[in-house]
Amino acid sequence: MRQVVLDTETTGLSWERGNRVVEIGCIELLERRPTGRRFQRYLNPGRDLEPGAQEVTGLTLEFLSDKPVFEHVAEEFLEFIRGAELIIHNAEFDVGFLNYELSLAGEGMGRIGDHASVLDTLALARERFPGQRNSLDALCRRMGVDNAHRKLHGALLDAELLAEVYLALTSGQGDLGLTLSSATPAASMQSTTTGPGVVARQRLLLASAEEQLAHLARLEKIAGKSGGKLIWQS
Repeated sequence: MRQVVLDTETTGLSWERGNRVVEIGCIELLERRPTGRRFQRYLNPGRDLEPGAQEVTGLTLEFLSDKPVFEHVAEEFLEFIRGAELIIHNAEFDVGFLNYELSLAGEGMGRIGDHASVLDTLALARERFPGQRNSLDALCRRMGVDNAHRKLHGALLDAELLAEVYLALTSGQGDLGLTLSSATPAASMQSTTTGPGVVARQRLLLASAEEQLAHLARLEKIAGKSGGKLIWQS
């Protein structure tokens, strides 16, 4: 399966009020592993950033003034995501902005749903952690994903963090080695005899801290559904 983890930064919170995309960041996963292919572009929005957006992104119109407009990167962007499953946190926000940009780029561009399917990790998180904070920062803390270097919002950085959070949410697989302070799970080698005179070496992987946290979270969920009693703890 080909997936693309995607995030955007914008000039404000509402495309209906004319706000625009100022950064797109994408990371490609193939069979749930990073391929190394990335798509990242800063964009000239042709308008000022609202104060709140400028504060959280650190971007200014002066910095963005010599960057391409969305129309000039639209085909390249669509080619990168085409046929993939997009992994997006709060997908309604990003997809709404991207559909607005596509509508401004000209006829024939279509909508995001014409080029890729979408999976919303915010919906996954709300299902797994009802009633709790499920922002990207909150999920990083809960799933043991290191986001200490996230001082400002950036589309590519947030896509990197979201990739790790997504894997932890869906299968307990934690660190992908995408962020700056990634830890590598411990491993050891073990020999086993597979036939007469044949010895194979098996690689034994130990659970990482992220995997252990995800495992504990899953046990807590099971305990909640079973009235707090787990048969293997009785």
